[in-house]
Amino acid sequence: MEVKEFDYYLPEDLIAQTPLLKRDESRLLVLDKKTGSINHEKFYNIINYLNKGDTLVLNNTKVLPARLIGIKEQTDAVIEILLLKNLEKDKWECLVKPARRIKEGTIISFGGKKLKAKCCGVFEDGIRHFELLYEGILMEILEELGTMPLPPYIHEKLKDQSRYQTVYAKEVGSAAAPTAGLHFTEELLDKIKEKGVNITYVTLHVGLGTFRPVNVEKIEEHEMHSEFYSMSKETAELLNKTHQSGKKIIAVGTTSTRTLETIANKYEQFIECSGWTNIFIYPGYKFKAIDNLITNFHLPKSTLVMLVSALAGRENILNAYQIAVKNNYRFFSFGDAMFIK
Repeated sequence: MEVKEFDYYLPEDLIAQTPLLKRDESRLLVLDKKTGSINHEKFYNIINYLNKGDTLVLNNTKVLPARLIGIKEQTDAVIEILLLKNLEKDKWECLVKPARRIKEGTIISFGGKKLKAKCCGVFEDGIRHFELLYEGILMEILEELGTMPLPPYIHEKLKDQSRYQTVYAKEVGSAAAPTAGLHFTEELLDKIKEKGVNITYVTLHVGLGTFRPVNVEKIEEHEMHSEFYSMSKETAELLNKTHQSGKKIIAVGTTSTRTLETIANKYEQFIECSGWTNIFIYPGYKFKAIDNLITNFHLPKSTLVMLVSALAGRENILNAYQIAVKNNYRFFSFGDAMFIK
């Protein structure tokens, strides 16, 4: 299967640059995966598609303010690094630009030397390993010196950093937000619970793969990067019970989907566990964990378009995207949502 089969036309002015004033007032395109039929809603009406006994699964990862601008000590060159993955203690995998300036032993200073990063490993595609040197608590330093690592297609400055976090973000470690969850408010979640819908959480720290395009012609040749996930005993028991009772599991976002499908593939049920996943879901994949999916509109030819195409069918997805374009839906991270029922 060729990557170009997942391309679509998107006018640049439909790429959302800022979040809406109210999270749950974004638009919601509802796609029936069996018939291909489409309805247009507001996101707060998602509650009408959730039933008592169903389980909504959200990714509670929290985005690091991981974008840091510093000075190369030897030359005073301005260097940008993006913390991607905590390898061990104070050693991090980072995306760097300009990477050609950073060799092993290079030291970068941030915030008047409140934080230093010493390069201890050089890899391809702008990847470097750094040892972070500081006094105090790293997360407090990052809150002071770092900014949210917004995707490259967002050119507007984010006035409120919290708008690139879900309202239920808890476990620090992501290099990007699980954006399908950005539409939920605490009030909407309370209403969903009041209806008798279960709400539970998994964790998947969104990593390097989010920033990497698919650079092969054949889908099967693409390699996904690994991301850390975890599931609690309580969540596992609830999901098993949901399955056994014939109710639906609704994943919020592709990250929750990948976590649930990874665990279902590995253990043939849900169990308390954690680990690393590089699962790549594309058409032909048989879903074992989820029934429905709440997601955003994804980049052309991306692995995420392939994932939703595996669930709803490539023709249904590309038709839905074409209709979304015609109806001026807002796309990508701060954009509108889709519910695949």
